Amino acid sequence: MATFSLVHGAWGGGWLWDPLRAELESRGHVVHAPDLPCEDVAAGVAEYAAAVPAADIVVGYSLGGFTIPFVEAETHVFLTALIATGTDWGDGVFVSGFGDARARDELGRSYYPDPADAARELQIPPEHAHLAPKLRRQAPFDATPAPVERPVYIVCTRDAVIRPEWQRHLARDVLGVEPLELDAGHSPMLERPRELAALLGAVV
Repeated sequence: MATFSLVHGAWGGGWLWDPLRAELESRGHVVHAPDLPCEDVAAGVAEYAAAVPAADIVVGYSLGGFTIPFVEAETHVFLTALIATGTDWGDGVFVSGFGDARARDELGRSYYPDPADAARELQIPPEHAHLAPKLRRQAPFDATPAPVERPVYIVCTRDAVIRPEWQRHLARDVLGVEPLELDAGHSPMLERPRELAALLGAVV
């Protein structure tokens, strides 16, 4: 048995992890899935990390990859995640067209005016499309690089948000590990929760 803290990405909430939480708990694990302060324009990485309980394994999904190096854990799992590198990423990180449907409010927070666009861009499976209207506004957020002693990176091979080749680059050239791969789009916790739980269980 292990304790997991699951860290959502931009616009999300802890509820995005519900199918994966059920799979992990059915295997005897303890799971935390907090809401991050993504709508708070004053919140930085310290506030994000403070919302996440220490755990044996902390999983950072997408933008959650910025937060997890600052959370106490035995293993840090980056799930189709961004990693703070302290350098300009340049072109080629995101799949062409991603973000075209988003808007920004008067505080600079990004959001999806149409939940159907959010479901399409984030590859939320049709059976979970009811979650798209729950997506929140995401304030601008960044983090400084931080060391991770025992990293794991899971590449989602059909990701239409962060290019899979870029994910492999982050795993090998930034974290120094060979990535694990999952046949899934950008929302694997909804699309392939059983398979993802098996992968996570293997790193315990």
